[in-house]
Amino acid sequence: MKTVTRRTVLKGAAGAGALAASARLAAPALAQGPGRTLRFVPQANLANFDPIWTTQYVVRNASALVWDMLYGVDDKLTPQRQMVEAEEVSGDGLTWTFRLRPGLKWHDGEPVLAKDVTASLARWCVRDSMGQMIAAIQNELTPIDDRTFRWVLKKPYPKMLFALAKSATPSAFMMPERIAKTDPFKQITEYVGSGPMKFVQSEWVPGAKAAFEKFPGYVPRQEPASWLAGGKVMLLDRVEWVIMPDPGTASAALQNGEVDWWENPISDLVPVLKANRNVAVDIADPLGNIGSFRMNHLYPPFNDVRARRAVLMAMSQEDYMRAIVGDDDKLWKPLPGYFTPGTALYTEEGGEILKGPRNLDAAKRLVAESGYSGEPVSCIVAQDQPITKAQGDVTADLLKRIGFNVDFVATDWGTVGARRAVKTPPGQGGWHMFHTWHAGSDCINPAPQIQLRANGDKAWYGWPKSDAVEAEINNWFDAKNVDEEKAVIRRLNKAALDFVVYAPTGFFLGYQAWRKNVSGIVKGPLPFFWNVNKASA
Repeated sequence: MKTVTRRTVLKGAAGAGALAASARLAAPALAQGPGRTLRFVPQANLANFDPIWTTQYVVRNASALVWDMLYGVDDKLTPQRQMVEAEEVSGDGLTWTFRLRPGLKWHDGEPVLAKDVTASLARWCVRDSMGQMIAAIQNELTPIDDRTFRWVLKKPYPKMLFALAKSATPSAFMMPERIAKTDPFKQITEYVGSGPMKFVQSEWVPGAKAAFEKFPGYVPRQEPASWLAGGKVMLLDRVEWVIMPDPGTASAALQNGEVDWWENPISDLVPVLKANRNVAVDIADPLGNIGSFRMNHLYPPFNDVRARRAVLMAMSQEDYMRAIVGDDDKLWKPLPGYFTPGTALYTEEGGEILKGPRNLDAAKRLVAESGYSGEPVSCIVAQDQPITKAQGDVTADLLKRIGFNVDFVATDWGTVGARRAVKTPPGQGGWHMFHTWHAGSDCINPAPQIQLRANGDKAWYGWPKSDAVEAEINNWFDAKNVDEEKAVIRRLNKAALDFVVYAPTGFFLGYQAWRKNVSGIVKGPLPFFWNVNKASA
C-alpha cells in the first residue's frame, strides 16, 4: 500500500541520516522577521475562513485567534466566562440573561454590542447541533441594552453554558451584526473579530500563507489562561501560518529554524526531530483523536445499512492506525465505538462487529445483498493532510477487496471541506465517502458530537437519519445522574454502530513539535497561541 511505501522510504532516509540533509535542500527560504513573529505550520491549508460555515479544525484553530467566545472550556472541559461578565438564569430554567464585559471592541474599533451577539448566536444555531436544540425550544433571543441580552426558552436547557463554550465545531464565535447576518450556508467575506489577534486579509494566500497581528484593543481576562478560557495574553506581535503540505519540507524548516512550531508532524519523522537538540517534541493532546470513515447516507450504495455494515465487518482498525501513526503501539488503540477511551462514558457496547478476525466473505455477501451493482464509489481523499491521506489509502484497498468499484479522488483538504457539503448525487459533483478525524475532547459525551447526530437534513455531512440514535441522544440530555447517562450511552453506542452513523477507524495520539526557544506551548485539542513567547534563537 502507498503508506507502507512512504513509511519505508522515510525510515530508510532517517536511518541513514539523509532525510534531514535532503529535505534541507528543498526547504523554502523563509524571510526572517522580528523575534516576536512566530511562524507556524498548521495541519492543513486555510482554504476558507468561516467557522460557522465549516467544521474543519484548521478553520476553528485560526478562528480562535480572531473571534472571541462568550464562554470557553478550560482544560477540565468546564465552561468559563470569556466575553460575558455575568449571567443569570431564572428559577424555572427558562430565562437566561447575559451581561457582556465592559470595553469589548471589534477590530475595526467599534464597540461589541448585544445585538452583535444575538445575531451571531442566531447564525451559529442554524449549523451547530447543540444550537439547533436550543433554537427548537427558543421563545426569543433579544438584546436588552448595549451590553445585555436575554435568551428565553420553552423548556430548560441545563447544558447552555457548555454549548456556548465548547471547542467542538462549529464553536460559538461572536461577529459584528453585519457579518453575522450572512446566510449560514454561505461563507463570510469580511473577517472582523474581537479576539486577541487581527486577520491580515491582504496577506492571505490560500495554499501558502495566512497572517495574524496582535490587536492592541484586546483586554484579556484576569484569570490564568486554560485552553479557551482565562487570560488570552498575546506575547507575540505577529503569527504567520506557513502552509507546508510536504512533511519532509516542514521537518527541515523546523530543524533549520525557518519555522517555529509544527502542529502535527507525522510519526515517521519524530525520531529525526527528537535527535535535533534545538527541537522539542511531545504528544499534542492526551485525549487524542478518533479516526472517521464518513459515508453518504443519501445515495447508493451507502444509503443501505448493509453496505455500511459491510465496511465495519471488513475493516481492520489496526491497518488504519498503523497507516497514521506507524509501529508505535503506545500511539493507538482499537475503538469499537464512538466515545473517547479512558473517559467516564467510554463503552464498547454493540462493538462486536469491529472486533476479532475480519470477515471479508461475509462483507462481500452484505454488499451484494445491498443491491450494489458496480457503480463507481467516489472516495474523496485529501492528499495534503497526512491523517486523511493515510486512511484513504487503506480504504481504497479495503473497498476493492469487498467488491466495490473505487473512484479514488485525490484532492486537497480545502476541496474536501467544500465538496462534502454538496448534496447532489456523486456523479454530479457529490460524493460517496471521505475521511476525517474528531478530537477526543469532542467525543467525551454526545453534546459536542455533531458527527454522531442522525437527524437527517440537519445532521452533519452524510446526513444520516435514525430515530433510534436520536432518541438515545435526547435521553442522554434528559438523564438525571451519571448512572442514567452511562446506561443511555451504552444503548446509544450500540444503536449508532448498528445503524453505522459513521465507521470509527480507531483512536490515536498525535505529536506537535517546536523550537526550544519557543515557550508556553500547552497540550490540548487545538494550538493555543496566547501566552506563547519566542526568545531570540
